[in-house]
Amino acid sequence: MTTKSKQPKLKHELGLLDGTMLVAGSMIGSGIFIVSADITRNVGSAGWLIAVWLITGFMTLTAAVSYGELSAMFPKAGGQYVYLKEAYNKLIAFLYGWSFFAVIQTGTIAAVGVAFSKFTAYLIPAVSEDNILFGTMIGSWHFTISAAQCVSIVVILLLTYINTKGVKSGKLIQNTFTITKLLSLFGLIIFGFVAFKGDVWHANWSNAWDMHKLNADGSIGTLTIAAALGAIAASMVGSIFSSDSWNNVTFIAGEMSNPKRNIGLSLFLGTLIVTIIYVSANVMYTGVLSLHDIATADKDRVAVAASHVIFGNAGTIVIAVMIMISTFGCNNGLIMAGARVYYTMAKDGLFFKKTGTLNKFAVPEFGLWIQAIVASILCMSGKYGDLLDMISFVVVIFYVLTILGIYKLRITRPDAERPYKAFGYPILPAIYIIMGIAFCILLIIYKPNFTWPGLIIVLLGIPIYYIAQRNSTNEDTEELAD
Repeated sequence: MTTKSKQPKLKHELGLLDGTMLVAGSMIGSGIFIVSADITRNVGSAGWLIAVWLITGFMTLTAAVSYGELSAMFPKAGGQYVYLKEAYNKLIAFLYGWSFFAVIQTGTIAAVGVAFSKFTAYLIPAVSEDNILFGTMIGSWHFTISAAQCVSIVVILLLTYINTKGVKSGKLIQNTFTITKLLSLFGLIIFGFVAFKGDVWHANWSNAWDMHKLNADGSIGTLTIAAALGAIAASMVGSIFSSDSWNNVTFIAGEMSNPKRNIGLSLFLGTLIVTIIYVSANVMYTGVLSLHDIATADKDRVAVAASHVIFGNAGTIVIAVMIMISTFGCNNGLIMAGARVYYTMAKDGLFFKKTGTLNKFAVPEFGLWIQAIVASILCMSGKYGDLLDMISFVVVIFYVLTILGIYKLRITRPDAERPYKAFGYPILPAIYIIMGIAFCILLIIYKPNFTWPGLIIVLLGIPIYYIAQRNSTNEDTEELAD
């Protein structure tokens, strides 16, 4: 009989501030600086621009306070994966975990990494995306690697390495960069209101609810009622992407002190802070830039255009530094949290076995590195942006399923301990479910190219699940035989 060496365990080293900073830091990447251009092109008015952000903010806050009940019931590493497993079954949970690994988390890490390098190029032109280091034809596809992609991969690998040295290292970076970017964003908003232009504001808000398309050439396109609904749904792809990853704190529940209290509070505080910032920033944009300038901002960099008005020629450098801080801190949070999902999946026999082990610093090092590899491949492919558009549909479906799980668990486990109950239950969670389903239906009807590729990625997980289950069963049988 052999005695197994004692395995490291996850350490409870994160508090309420750390959790809140992880929520806010993971949400705020580059989206708030960019996506308002596309939203404005779709809806064409200041009122609907703000409405899109308010709807997204309401949905995010509602989902966050609903997740509080689940996080208090199941304060374990893995978060949403665990909630889906407990409410439904391992297959549903695996399909989420598979999508999370294949695109949701890794694609977001890649996109945020490339955003960091793109804005670094303002200060160091040599790392621009226009500086092509390698290019070749693969069939009809012209494959290139730019300096920006290389910088993004280096940042991903650096942050991954830091996070393999323990949760304290990742926590220090997360808190420092998130506090810095929150203060920077509040500063930008305040200076923007100081530079407020009355004539611009009046022109933007005189017909605030007149929805129409704003074309790049300055022309205006009319929208039918049906097309208007499609425009709102298409706009929300950008705002939802900018507001996503708020649930990352649930993945590290196994390392939170007093997780039954602090996870739910972190979700609420973090999403509330970010929602206030996002709405305020967009109101500020409409006070310094015309709708045409917002819609036609160079490479959609609305914040750069606004900063030029606020700070003059130094505005580009101000925003470049802000986005570098924002995206660096955002990626740290994404990298730190993501590996905990693969760790929990491995414990269930549904992922690489080695992912279920911790290194001497009590973190899932193998999971961190394979996440970094996939994110780096997506950086090199240049297709992460397309994948994220396609996966927004799937992300919302899993959010809806998870919140539906609250109702299911109330029925199937009525006596389970619930230290915190979903705020506004049953009304608020039901409103989120209705809004989420409506968003997905509108995308299916009006933007099918944003839906079916994401569904294919999810469905590919079904055969992989059964292969993983069979391998897990075989391993268990071999262990019993030994």
